[in-house]
Amino acid sequence: MKFMKYANFFYKAVGIEPYTTDSRPQANSLKASIVFWANVLNLSAIVTGEILYLGVSLSDGKLLDAVAVMSYIGFVIVGTSKMFFIWWKKPALERHEAEEEYKLQSYLRSSSRISVTYALLYSVLIWTFNLFSIMQFLVYEKLLHLRVVGLALPYTVYYPWNWEAPWSYYMLLFCENFAGYTSAAGQISTDLLLCAVATQVVMHFDHLSTVLEGHELSGKWEEDSRFLVNTVKYHQRILRLSEVLNDIFGIPLLLNFMVSTFVICFVGFQMTVGVPPDIMIKLFLFLFSSLCQVYLICHYGQLIADSSLGLSNAAYKQNWNHADVRYRRALVFVIARAQKPAHLKATVFMNITRATMTDLLQISYKFFALLRTMYVK
Repeated sequence: MKFMKYANFFYKAVGIEPYTTDSRPQANSLKASIVFWANVLNLSAIVTGEILYLGVSLSDGKLLDAVAVMSYIGFVIVGTSKMFFIWWKKPALERHEAEEEYKLQSYLRSSSRISVTYALLYSVLIWTFNLFSIMQFLVYEKLLHLRVVGLALPYTVYYPWNWEAPWSYYMLLFCENFAGYTSAAGQISTDLLLCAVATQVVMHFDHLSTVLEGHELSGKWEEDSRFLVNTVKYHQRILRLSEVLNDIFGIPLLLNFMVSTFVICFVGFQMTVGVPPDIMIKLFLFLFSSLCQVYLICHYGQLIADSSLGLSNAAYKQNWNHADVRYRRALVFVIARAQKPAHLKATVFMNITRATMTDLLQISYKFFALLRTMYVK
């Protein structure tokens, strides 16, 4: 489906088939499984090295190094969790086609603009991190001859051998680049899939509101009651679709917000301890991308809440004053139910709206202030 094409592109990069179908050739499924497990095993090896480096840094009292590697670990945790939960919930995902009366093209254009912008932003982020050490070597050492950069890897990982040996360095450089892209692709693909499904939920709520508000009542109870019954059934199907959305994405979203709180704190802390200007640019891009990711999710959560709540306004604006009194009484229940909006949920712990962004930033700042106090002491 057109809504899913950008998410599918990044899912294929990590070997995930987000839909279950009997028509897909077995050879393609086997190839996807090989790619998936190659990504997972390589990413697991790299994050294990990062965790070991974290332990060594903490034991040596190197707080700044520990904070830097914790940012990378958080980035990997979010990407890995999203990949695995989509892989696990694959049977619950189905394709849904929309008709022209839903104003499909309008929603598709909006979704595509956001998807392309977000994918480009995150792609720039990951390749900036992946190629930063190489660019430093080429610019500072080879082009400007300002200083000797030497061999460097994109991410701080503990290796119990001499990784600067030529055979080891180039292998590890490839593996770390591969792992960084895997984590980024896992996040991009799942976020774009969330946006695509959330857009369809909003589209259905808006369509139902338009139909309900614009329907001309006949004044006959038998005819008008059938319309109201169909409206309630349609509303229930949309609510079930939003429940499926929360069932698939609830746990990954909870992990995303929990980890993002610390990642934003850690990256912000690194930016305040006097890093060189080129490192500052890299950290700012990391921080900006993390904030954009959280805002994107909160934005779509707000759209779902607003569109579901709009159904009550549409029902009230209907020309119900000419309807049978029984219809008017039944319409009150429709309005009352619609005033309890559907929410994008990070499990039962959090309803996601734009206000969630404010809460996350407040918590991140509290951890940042605590970390600064510890560092100064």
